[in-house]
Amino acid sequence: MHTTNSEIEKLKKCIEENLNRKIVTSNDFIFLSGAVWERTHETISSSTMKRLWGYVKGYDNMRATTLEVLTRFLGYKSWDDFLDKIGRESDSDAVLSPHVNADNLKVGDMVKVSWMPNRRCTFRYLGNKKFIVEKAENSKLKVGDTFYCDLFILHEPLYISNLVQDTNPPIDFSVGNKGGLCEVAKLSQSVN
Repeated sequence: MHTTNSEIEKLKKCIEENLNRKIVTSNDFIFLSGAVWERTHETISSSTMKRLWGYVKGYDNMRATTLEVLTRFLGYKSWDDFLDKIGRESDSDAVLSPHVNADNLKVGDMVKVSWMPNRRCTFRYLGNKKFIVEKAENSKLKVGDTFYCDLFILHEPLYISNLVQDTNPPIDFSVGNKGGLCEVAKLSQSVN
């Protein structure tokens, strides 16, 4: 599969932003491998991740399956879909639309989402890609839960990291796995 270094660098950057975690240590690669399994139920070994990130040498040729799994992990349909969305030659951070990007939010802004069947949540932005659940209907997410997320994309599953519920340890979590989000809306700070 023909890829460029800039495309791979964008993929790695998107993964780190999605997890709100830099991938630099051996434990980070183990964490990433586990996160990929949690979201996709597909396996990429930590040693493959290490080669992809340049932590160890020996990954001059990319396997198509590795790129496909990693882009599905981010919520894209395929590697080609990822490239289409970010733009092969563009250095801009083009993203899917319609969507809400955490980079464009102000502290206190609200994001409202819904997914099938009959699930709705409203999140308040705390800054630095962190959110708190303000309202939750028919969802495993509960009022007061906190998590990190950088993109809310219509018709795509919502992937959140470091979900903290009560005193439980943080976990990665996804919603809308069948059909994606039905609604994504940014609400201003003044909206109740």
